[in-house]
This record gives sequence, C-alpha cells and structure tokens, in this order.
Amino acid sequence: MKFFTIISATLILLLRQVIADHGHDHDQTIRGVNVGGWLILEQWLGGDIWNTAPDASDEYSFCNSLGHDAALSALQQHWSTWFTQDTVNELASYGINSLRIPIGYWSVVEDQSQPYVMGAMDYLDQALGWAEDAGLKVWIDLHGVPGSQNGFDNSGHSGSVDWQADSSNIPSTITVLQNLTEKYSASNYSDVVVAIELVNEPISWSPNNVSVTRQFYIDAYAAVRSSLTDNQDLQIIMHDSFVNLSDWSDMPSTVNASYGQLGLDTHIYQVFTPDVKTLDGPGHVQKACDYQYSLQTSNDVLPTYAGEWSAAEEICLYSDGTTSAGTSCSEDGCQCTSDDSSNWSQQLVDVVRSFVEAQMDVFEGNSTGYFFWSHTGPGAWNFINGVQQGWIPQPLSDRQFPGQCGFQLNNETTGGHHGHGDHRRVRRGLLGSI
Repeated sequence: MKFFTIISATLILLLRQVIADHGHDHDQTIRGVNVGGWLILEQWLGGDIWNTAPDASDEYSFCNSLGHDAALSALQQHWSTWFTQDTVNELASYGINSLRIPIGYWSVVEDQSQPYVMGAMDYLDQALGWAEDAGLKVWIDLHGVPGSQNGFDNSGHSGSVDWQADSSNIPSTITVLQNLTEKYSASNYSDVVVAIELVNEPISWSPNNVSVTRQFYIDAYAAVRSSLTDNQDLQIIMHDSFVNLSDWSDMPSTVNASYGQLGLDTHIYQVFTPDVKTLDGPGHVQKACDYQYSLQTSNDVLPTYAGEWSAAEEICLYSDGTTSAGTSCSEDGCQCTSDDSSNWSQQLVDVVRSFVEAQMDVFEGNSTGYFFWSHTGPGAWNFINGVQQGWIPQPLSDRQFPGQCGFQLNNETTGGHHGHGDHRRVRRGLLGSI
C-alpha cells in the first residue's frame, strides 16, 4: 500500500509538471493584489469621494444621491486618482505579479433602470496597459451583477438579494460576461488578461439557491468558452459561493474542462465569523495552516486560488508577549490590531507578520496563488502599507517565521540573497521530501 501511495504522489507531481510545461500562464504561482474600492465603490475602504455624498453607503446610493452628471464627475476624479500607473509600478516592485480588478455589470452594459453611471471601462483598459507594461497579469472580476448576488456593498447595491429572484438577471449576467470575453480574449489583451471571474461572492443561502448558482456556472462557462476570440487559454473562474471547496470538485468533468480552463476562487478571512473572534495570535496562525488540506485537495482537481485574504485579525498583544482575542485592552503596554497600523509596536508588527507568513506559505504551497485584499485601505487591509510597515515580507519569499505550517517553500529565504524560485513546498515525514 505504501508503494502505491508513493507512486500516486509521484504521478500527481508529474502531471502538474506536464501542465506547467504546456505553456499556460497559469503555471506560475499568482502573487496578486485586489484593486478594491476603485471601479466599484466600497465605503469602508475610504477615499475622498465619499465626502461628495456623505449619506451614501454603496455605488447605487452614491449615484442615486448625486444624479448622473455629478456622480460621473466625482467618479472620474476618483477613478483617475485611487489607482494609478505609479500604484501598478509600486506593486510590481514589491514582487506582485497579478491584479484582480473588480468591475460592475453596469460599466459593461448600460442599465437605464438603475442610477449607475458608465465610464469605468476606459479606466480598466488604461490599467490593463499599465499592467502589461509592468509585466503583471490581470483577472477581470465581475463583482456586481443585476439584482445583487449577495446584498453586500461590494455588489454595488447593499440590501436585498434579487439576482436569482428575477428571471431576467442571470441571462443578463451571462450577456455581460459574453461582452467581456469577446473584448478581452482578443489578441491585443492576450498577454495581460488571463482570467475572467463569473461572479464575486454569490451567497449560497436564502434567497439564493446554490443549485441555481451551480447551473449558472455551467451555462456561463459554456457561454464564455463559445465567446472566446483569440485567447483560447483564458481561464474561467467561479467563486465557491461560501460552501465547501469539495462541493465543486466535479465541475471540471461536468463542463468538460481540461485542467487550467476552469478555476475556483475562495475567500479566506479571519475576522468576520464567530469562530475566529475567539482566537489569539497562535490560534490565527493554526487556523491559517489548517486550510492547506482543503486547498491542496481542491487544487489537485482544478486550479484553486485564495482570491481574497488579508492580514486582519482581532487580537491584543500584552507586554509579556502573549496575545488574546479582542479589539481593546486597558493594561499598560497592551496594544491591539484595531489601533492604527502605523502606530503598531515592532512586537505587534512581528505577530501580524507571522500570521501573514503562515497564510502565504499555505497559499503558495497548496494552491495556485492568491490575491491580497486590497492594494489600499484601512489597517491590515492595505498591502502597500503592510510592505512599508514591515508586516508583509520583502521580498515576498522572505520568512522571519519559517515552517509554521509544517513545511517550507523551496524559494523561501531567511536572509542573504532573495530569489523567486519554484514555489513547491518541501515537507518531510510523509513521503520524504516532495
């Protein structure tokens, strides 16, 4: 039995190498950043634009509050300043090789029944040029769809979830995806646009039905594939809809996708649900490490990505070096991650960095890559600040806390020359070194 286990593991590694040698851009581990709050507004990420509509809470209410012309003027100012060529170049200098750019359906196909304004596509096209010049790849992520797939502000319209309630919304979503595909699979984008995500974070609970989402994925995959123009290698990404990754393991065979044609996006945060709000610093690290198993199993079936993650954790650090769950403390020498990250002590920076490194190890060693949320934002959600403040490693392969999850990456460094090599993990004690 041990002999056959070794043979099976060897075959899996050989298969991955064959896939990598096939020439797809997806063989390179994605080390990416999301461009949040740009072409879809999210108030919590900040920005001066919210001063023009102080009562607005999402892009829908922003546009509805100001009216078309004033909203367009404010948005154009925001689009031209929130994310720029300098931002792209800075991210590239930090070792980022990919961007995930959210876009709303209303920017692709005009919807006169809603207050949204068009115009964002010109800025998306500009960003694609910047990315190509800097050697970065881009996912175009349909972040907001007709009726809202989740009722979150990141869909453009917080509140009700009507995506599946109105029978016209899913066909309209597929039309948007076809338009995006026809344009961005053309040869002039083939060196930069590597994937289109079908929809961001469709909830699996009521009023949505995950079986309807599943059928949407099947139909949308077929529609996107049939809409491809020049770039037949454009990867099609589905979000896990907040259910187990294993629930999607049959999708490649269902849609007759070869490995690499269909990808799976999961969002891994440790700040929103009750189970993580009781964790101390080491608990967050262990939680991060535990994701390696489901990610690896899924990634063996289809490329699986941590499409969103962050350094956010709700902990407090005490003067003796211990941590506890929480957002406030009163003891002398105690500091919490809820404090402004620019004021974190070196000790707290190190605690957060250990959490970041654990996540990066798991994503690089057990998935096809990751996108940090976001390029800018408050506290531990700001990648650029993280690099500058020291809680995101530089280079990205550098480790102050190597081997936290029981393995080390071949490109991992703890000092001296820092290179970007093969990301395959080295684990001992199972099948030797793999």
